[in-house]
Amino acid sequence: MNWDIDTAAAVLLEAERQRQDRGPLTDEWPELDLGTAYRVQKRLIEKKVEAGEKVVGVKLGLTSRAKQERMGITSPLTAVLTDGYVLEADVPIPLAELIHPRVEPEIVFVMGKRLEGPGVTAATALDAVESVHAGLEIIDSRYVDFKFTLPDVVADNASSARFLVGGKALSPKNLDLALEACVLTANGTVVATATGAAVQGHPAEALALAANALAARGEAIEAGQLVLTGGLTDAVFVHAGDQIGAEFTSLGSVFVTAA
Repeated sequence: MNWDIDTAAAVLLEAERQRQDRGPLTDEWPELDLGTAYRVQKRLIEKKVEAGEKVVGVKLGLTSRAKQERMGITSPLTAVLTDGYVLEADVPIPLAELIHPRVEPEIVFVMGKRLEGPGVTAATALDAVESVHAGLEIIDSRYVDFKFTLPDVVADNASSARFLVGGKALSPKNLDLALEACVLTANGTVVATATGAAVQGHPAEALALAANALAARGEAIEAGQLVLTGGLTDAVFVHAGDQIGAEFTSLGSVFVTAA
């Protein structure tokens, strides 16, 4: 196969549609670097928009320092959220549409103002936030066994699949998001705990990093958009009938079942 940006985006979209995982792109296209991978990601999203989806926000991936060290990077990656990824409240995870989904808890921002780098700090980033929510992200890599290099996962839009945002909306002004605690449960059993500090030390630091990274590619975070700031814990696999919940100190709880 003659690899280029269009071909890579089409291959990943087809893997998503067919629920068929594959080996990493870099196994067949070793020249795929990080900059090119972001162009593949952009083309993938363009194809989704051409098919009728709408961009609704951004997300961060690899926000924990341990994961960054494993991947050999010093900053999170970014990806794009569309309304095709939205999972409404009380709607089960559609296992028939996914390959090997996992779920992780998130702190979610809704932006009140446009946020554009460079030079964004955590303080200026938080000032642009309208509300904070509990969330769950369902990730689903198009690669076998979730094994990939950094360019592979960037091209694959950071394993995006679905996400759910809790209905409770709080102003960030009176929250200590670094200390905001989260308990992740699976079928009523606690499987992980964390605080907001797990995301770059503070979710607003992750938001600032996202804005600055996007600015380097001529993009910004728009008012009204959602930002998933990154998984607070490792993601857990889900199977039919499972119920996954994230219970936060101040942000309330959010639950999802798989069917």
